[in-house]
Amino acid sequence: MDKDGFWELVEAARVEVDDTVADPDGVVDSLTKALGELAPEEIAGFGVQLERLLAESYRWELWGAAYLINGGASDDGFDHFRGWLVAQGREVWEAALAGPDSLADVVDEDLGDGFEGFDGEGMLGVAEHAYGAAGGARSDFWKAVEAAGIDTPDVPVGENFDFDDDDEMESRYPLLSALQDR
Repeated sequence: MDKDGFWELVEAARVEVDDTVADPDGVVDSLTKALGELAPEEIAGFGVQLERLLAESYRWELWGAAYLINGGASDDGFDHFRGWLVAQGREVWEAALAGPDSLADVVDEDLGDGFEGFDGEGMLGVAEHAYGAAGGARSDFWKAVEAAGIDTPDVPVGENFDFDDDDEMESRYPLLSALQDR
């Protein structure tokens, strides 16, 4: 499966959900059904594309935005945030990688009382679960993903900076910082 096929499946799943920002698990549920109709090899191909996107997005600049948006982001929290970001679709994904402050337009309505964070943990395992449900062994799924030879960085790409430095964060993310101040 190529990148376009990956995003076509995500976009089709998003259409089934009223509010993907607040309900990334709805995207996961819809995507699980769609992937279940594919052959195991195609599901593994989806998993390969997801892993490539996760490797591509392992960047300090994006992690800083996740930290600001969610009021903190551990290693796992950043992974889950990137799963949420995939559920927002290709346009939001690409805009966020080009300039993470663009996420202010996406999260604006959902920040506030009762906010639980932007977490798409379920997206991270959607292909593996669908592969297993289609009769494939999960170990075979991971062998197929590993065979793709995805170069995953050991540390995030880019300049590391202090996420707890308010001035630094306001300088890097003026739009997101303004949301925090309201």
